[in-house]
Amino acid sequence: MLQELKTVPPPRVLLNLSDVRYIDSSGIASLIEGLKASRDVGARFSLCNLNQTVREVMQLSRLVKIFEIYDTEELALAE
Repeated sequence: MLQELKTVPPPRVLLNLSDVRYIDSSGIASLIEGLKASRDVGARFSLCNLNQTVREVMQLSRLVKIFEIYDTEELALAE
């Protein structure tokens, strides 16, 4: 994904995390790296469909203030 962002920057990156049941520090670091790379090329970076466990990790690490997070993919695409 990071290489594609540099090659052909899209206007927006939306990651649907519905299949992610657990996230650790390396997963968080990857999300932050994707956010930074998106910002570097002027693309929006959003997350959607976080399960309760992943959402709690994001809240505890205060990343909910940094990422655009949507409950569903439909809501994210409507923005």
